[in-house]
Amino acid sequence: MATTKKRWDLLVKNALVFDGTGMPGQEYDVAMKDGKIAAKGIDLQSKDATKTINANGQWLMPGLIDIHCHFDLEVEVSPDLPETVRHGTTTVVNGNCSLGIAFGKQMSPERPWENPILDCFARVENIPKTVLNMCVEKAVTWDNPTDYIKHFDDIPLGPNVCVLFPHTMLRIEAMGLEESISRKATLLEIQKMANITREAMGEGYVGISSDGLPLHYLANDPHKNAKIPAQHATIKEILALGHVARETNRIWQCTPDPDNLLRTITTFFMTSGKIHGKPLTITATAAMDLNSNKRAKDGLLRFSKLLNSNFINGDFTFQALSSPFRVYADGVTTPLMEEKEAFRELNCIELEDPDARRALLSDPGYIERFRKDWMMGKKGYNFARLQRKLHIEPTTFSRNPEDMFIDSCPVTAWNKQNLEDIYQRLLQFQTSGGSNGAADESEAEEFKKFPNPITDDAMFVMHLLKEWDKKFRWYTTTANVRPDVLKELVFHEETLPGFNDSGAHLTNMAFYDGNLLTLKMAAEDSLELVSKAVKRLTRDPADMFNINAGTLDIGAQADITLINPEALLAYDSLTHTKMLYRELFQHDQMVNRSDGVVEKTIIAGKVAWDGKKYTPKFGKESFGRLLKPRDLDTQMLTSEKSINTSKKEVMV
Repeated sequence: MATTKKRWDLLVKNALVFDGTGMPGQEYDVAMKDGKIAAKGIDLQSKDATKTINANGQWLMPGLIDIHCHFDLEVEVSPDLPETVRHGTTTVVNGNCSLGIAFGKQMSPERPWENPILDCFARVENIPKTVLNMCVEKAVTWDNPTDYIKHFDDIPLGPNVCVLFPHTMLRIEAMGLEESISRKATLLEIQKMANITREAMGEGYVGISSDGLPLHYLANDPHKNAKIPAQHATIKEILALGHVARETNRIWQCTPDPDNLLRTITTFFMTSGKIHGKPLTITATAAMDLNSNKRAKDGLLRFSKLLNSNFINGDFTFQALSSPFRVYADGVTTPLMEEKEAFRELNCIELEDPDARRALLSDPGYIERFRKDWMMGKKGYNFARLQRKLHIEPTTFSRNPEDMFIDSCPVTAWNKQNLEDIYQRLLQFQTSGGSNGAADESEAEEFKKFPNPITDDAMFVMHLLKEWDKKFRWYTTTANVRPDVLKELVFHEETLPGFNDSGAHLTNMAFYDGNLLTLKMAAEDSLELVSKAVKRLTRDPADMFNINAGTLDIGAQADITLINPEALLAYDSLTHTKMLYRELFQHDQMVNRSDGVVEKTIIAGKVAWDGKKYTPKFGKESFGRLLKPRDLDTQMLTSEKSINTSKKEVMV
């Protein structure tokens, strides 16, 4: 007996729909066919669909977009990217901060000891070299940007992926690693970079990423004291690449360089249509409420407003993180310890060499260098002390023991305590000759191991690092601790939420649920703000990156996120952030578990995450695809032509 072919593949009924336009939510049904939105209306019939989802009481919205990711290597060995899809994300942007794998391994036959991917990713993104090397050896087969774009057709992507063209790797390609960090590019080399970039923009990269953050250093000898190649570019080189981005209508992603304001201002002013003929879309990291400099965000927002004014005619957006900026450390392994020269000396040492770190921490000369950097601004009468008192320090890491908490260490009673409390008890213990101060006998025994006397908190921290190395796991929250200011930043007209760094900093941070935290912040306010939040997580970033995503329009790819609003309101990210051993990496990784908040993650009309688990086909066949800029997205261009002949499905 012949079966009747169904009108739709999937039908979602009875949801409150936020369509990404910013309009108030409305209750209606959404039907999907062949991976695209086919119909929207009230009381669409289940009999017309192969599968129906009853989403009564749930919120339906376009799939969420994560605008700042570093899944470049992970997507090669785990194309489903499960840690992001479970949180409702259906599109990720890779290649940020000037780093990527567009040119493959880039290993020179003349200099076989150089390994640019390991050299650049290991310290900047805090991804262990063992993990990076496994990914590279297992998956990287191309050696040029065109083949890199093409290879996405051959892997079973989970979410959609779009990629930025990485300035650091481009510089290495044009100059070689050694030259790219030791001299200016010649005019011929700049022209070569511009030509390569122009060709890449025509292949499907959504823009260019560069970098200026002073914390970003190379990880291999003999370059451990050198910043990554993009930071060695001249203004002339940056302007030349910016011109390519502008003429091809692509985006420029960057981080500011606070140590070189002329370079930063010049880079940001590339957005100006008044100066350059037409605006260049620029997005920069990051607008945060720093504990050490509470006025910094105001200056950033005012500057962004100036760039976007009619006077400058720019198109500029800061990225904002939607949660407190809590950063974990395994001993010295944390991006925060890159801020001071003495701390970097410890970070330069290979992760697997604790003996070398202990030797350095025992060196009298190094002890003085560490103490000088740790105590900067904490005592005396000097400009650094004034900056600290006025909360305008040019730093992220406060070095205040009261802001540092032990996550885990050999003295289990100290777990979750802040260092200041332990430090003060230690001082009392030493002052009293061991008769007072310790909480119990076990703490007294531990205190006896410390140098006596401990003269400052720098010595206290050095002892913990020397004694326990990576077994001393601690965390600090350096920004976004004021909820009202955080909310202002996330919903400010000069920002978009999404500085999540997903895929990077394997054991240091986990903000895979960043988009959900934006929605929660809105849900605690009003449904009106939820509409705005959905727009800022879907249509707005899609427009900024010029990609076909973030919409529920008829004919659009059917990427949909279903949210349980009650579970969202009850969700506490910090208590649901944990360390898990990830078999894929043979390494621990920090992750979030928001299970129950996202009822369904639907990618191209197929359910990838059902609220509790991944569906059987997820990870085995393609769900998402490479998203190219709209002018190159042939799949959607073809779809748009066919839609014009079938308008009857639009609303029922």
